[in-house]
Amino acid sequence: MKYFRNALDLYINSSLHVSLAVVAFTLITFLEHDLSFDLDLIFFIFFASITGYNFVKYAGIAKLHHLSLAKNLRLIQIFSMLCFFAMLYFCFKLKIEVIIATGILGLFTLLYSLPVFGQEKNLRSLPGIKIFIIALVWAGSTVFLPLINVEKFLGIDLIVDFIQRLILVIVLTLPFEIRDLNYDDESLGTIPQRIGVSQTKVFGSILLLLIFSSELFQKNFSSVEFSALFVVLIISGLLLWNSDRDQGKYFASFWVEALPILYLGIFLMFEIYLQQILF
Repeated sequence: MKYFRNALDLYINSSLHVSLAVVAFTLITFLEHDLSFDLDLIFFIFFASITGYNFVKYAGIAKLHHLSLAKNLRLIQIFSMLCFFAMLYFCFKLKIEVIIATGILGLFTLLYSLPVFGQEKNLRSLPGIKIFIIALVWAGSTVFLPLINVEKFLGIDLIVDFIQRLILVIVLTLPFEIRDLNYDDESLGTIPQRIGVSQTKVFGSILLLLIFSSELFQKNFSSVEFSALFVVLIISGLLLWNSDRDQGKYFASFWVEALPILYLGIFLMFEIYLQQILF
């Protein structure tokens, strides 16, 4: 059991779990828009997610304690470097438009973690903005990049998809902000710090209703997209309302983070079921 827990911690702390979640959202975009899977783009997003997340989480730690890194942290550092080179390899196989869009999203990641607004000041430290930067980068990477890759120009339906994904990521980030109430500095001005835990859950529920309402005008009730999203919104609401300051160690970092992967599984399950009915 101890070895399993250590392996699970390494899996989560190395950002493999969150990166698979990002890839799952990306694959959903491919499926929703009937796009052919581009493995170069998918692998690029996977390795870029690991590189970006580990840079944000561990760059400062590695700088301060380079010679005394714990065993797992040293492994994560080496793993991140290998992922960075893999990201560069797949980057050179992408279209210039995708690279430019990725550069813009990458800039937000750098501004999120580097002190570019004065001493110890970055986007993360600006009151109330942390959650929206995370959502913007996730939605941009998983919605816009696949569409830019096939030169699919923006329309109302694509903008709605982007906004829905952005809002869903915000909702999925709320359990993390509730958990971090015990650790976050008050100056961060997170949503739970500003309005409290109960009102944060109400706020998240309203956002889920907005996603559902917008989907009503976009999709047929019997479509795979509508059915899968409806189930995911219910599960998201349940996870949000079960969030607490003293939640279990893996509640947010594993179960909430796994929702995009579950979303992909539900989507594929409904698609297979629909095909069986039709054929």
